[in-house]
Order: sequence, then structure tokens, then C-alpha cells
Amino acid sequence: MTKKSLIVTIFILCFGLIMIGCPQKTVVKEEPSIKKEEAAKTEETAKKEEAAKKEFEKSMVAQKTPGIEGEVFVTSMLKDIHFDFDRYDIRPADASVLKENAALLNKYTNVKIQIEGHCDERGTVEYNLALGERRATSAKNYLVSLGIAPARISTISYGKEKPLDSRHNEEAWTKNRRAHTLVTAK
Repeated sequence: MTKKSLIVTIFILCFGLIMIGCPQKTVVKEEPSIKKEEAAKTEETAKKEEAAKKEFEKSMVAQKTPGIEGEVFVTSMLKDIHFDFDRYDIRPADASVLKENAALLNKYTNVKIQIEGHCDERGTVEYNLALGERRATSAKNYLVSLGIAPARISTISYGKEKPLDSRHNEEAWTKNRRAHTLVTAK
């Protein structure tokens, strides 16, 4: 082997070792599909919120008589709670209804509500007005404990003056002992 062939062989071996020992740089790019998925999820969430808002707005029907702070709207999305005879404490089943109402109200922070306290026909007008006020206030306080701002809630008592069911039996009285929630105009 000549000196020239030895140098060429060493050069080829060195070049081969360099090529084997130095891997190519790998550039990791964020997958555009991941960005697209995140954007799609964000867009989907926004669409769901917009659809829920439209559903809420569609559910509101103006009530014939104005509330204490102007026009009020009835919505099927805010549920009534009921009370036992001569009581104003929140029952466990009704607490879950108020939690659902609070979840809805937390989605729409610009919505104000009016809570009406109602009673059955038994008792004096004065007694039922006071009991209705305690029922409305009890519902309000529970919503406030769930994070609803007190300034968003007004209360009124109708006592026995606006029965839901005008019959004179226990079934009707049970329906009439309630706190009814309305949306007030902005």
C-alpha cells in the first residue's frame, strides 16, 4: 500500500466516522393539527355558549304585570322552589334546584332577577305577606351563598294574593307555597 492510498483510506474512514457520529439535527415543529384542534375546541365552546344564551333569551316571556324594578320575564330555565306549611327553610331537593338556577345565573352575569315569595290561602293577609317575604329572602340568601351578587336580586312578597292553583285543597296549597324567580329588564 502506498502512502497515497493510505491517506485516501484514512480520509474515507474519518469521513465515514464523522458522518456516522454526527446525526442530523431534528427540528420538531408543533403539529398544525394540534393548533387546529385547540382552535376548534375554543370555537366549539363559544358556539355552545352562544347557543345556550340564545336558548335562554328565547325562553323568556314578558309577564303581563310589571315587577318591582320594571318589566319582568318568565323563563322555564329558572325553576321555582317550594316550602312546607308555615316554613321558609330551604329543603334539600329545593337546594339542588337553586344550585341549578345559580349555575345558569353565573353564566349570565348581567341578568338581574326578582324572587317572589308566595303562600297558600290559610292565614291572615299580614301573616302571609311576612311569610312570603321570609321565603323570598331565604331563596335570595341561598343564591348569594352560591356566589350570586346580592345587588342582582330583588325580593317581593305576594303572600296569598297570587295563587298558582286557586283550588282549596292540600294539592293546591302545596303548589302555592313557593318562591318564584323572574328575570328583570336591564
